[in-house]
Amino acid sequence: MSLPELKVLLASPRGFCAGVTRAVQIVSMALKKFGTPVYVRHEIVHNKYVVQKLADEGAVFVNELDEVPDGAVVIFSAHGVPLSVVDEAKRRNLTTIDATCPLVEKVHKEARKNYENGRKTLLIGHQGHPEVIGTMGQIPAGEMKLISSIADVDSVPDQWADHLGYVTQTTLSLDETADLLNALKRRFPAIVKPHQNDICYATTNRQKAVKAIAKQCDLLMVIGAPNSSNSKRLVEVAKESGCARSILVQRAKDIDWEYLFGVKTLGITAGASAPEVLVSEVIEALGKHFNISVSEYVETEEKVSFPLPASLRE
Repeated sequence: MSLPELKVLLASPRGFCAGVTRAVQIVSMALKKFGTPVYVRHEIVHNKYVVQKLADEGAVFVNELDEVPDGAVVIFSAHGVPLSVVDEAKRRNLTTIDATCPLVEKVHKEARKNYENGRKTLLIGHQGHPEVIGTMGQIPAGEMKLISSIADVDSVPDQWADHLGYVTQTTLSLDETADLLNALKRRFPAIVKPHQNDICYATTNRQKAVKAIAKQCDLLMVIGAPNSSNSKRLVEVAKESGCARSILVQRAKDIDWEYLFGVKTLGITAGASAPEVLVSEVIEALGKHFNISVSEYVETEEKVSFPLPASLRE
């Protein structure tokens, strides 16, 4: 019995961004330099496969610093941490390595600049996301307000109007943010924007690639974690761009094969914290169920890289 034909269209860029690559390298290099265990506050990036691989190498993932013994080495995740966590680590003389993505750090600096210049800050982002918690913790409580929807714009106090700036979570949807920003600028024409767009290049590029292939696909599969903001946005972008059936899967073993019944063209991408090995795994699994032909759509070439912390370059 012959296998059904399936055209697989890979979106590129996909998978690891420069910030994730750097964060994973930081953990691996810290383990080599300091030996085991090295503690990591929160998941270094939002991907179970990556976290488990580093745990197997000797990394210990914790929720808070009170789980880290005195004198230990602790790494802050790529999403960034509130200043209170940095201060607590210093108080306890922990050896710290900061794996915060440089693009997230840029958002932190913008928030601090607003505060230093007497401005309140609006943070466009999703409640409870580690990046949002880290950014909110850069300046004193009451100086920043989280905006998650256009409706939230109405809740900003009138007295903030003349001294107001905004920053955004780096992993949002461009379209979603554009609508929210338009609403903000209508109510607060004098609002100070960041020096550069906060939504990161990798988020933008992955969304553009998905937009470009969405209409050609019967189904678009995003490989990524359910707690990965940028992966979830890719599912939404696919649906908004013409592929009504768009799903998020963590890896090949999570695929519901019945859901692929009747699919002729399958689009595949991966969130910025999903390694390429998981894409290869999915394609290999597809080859057992279908006669596949694989082609790739390249939106742009990414050549960004970020330097490692000085303490690991020595």
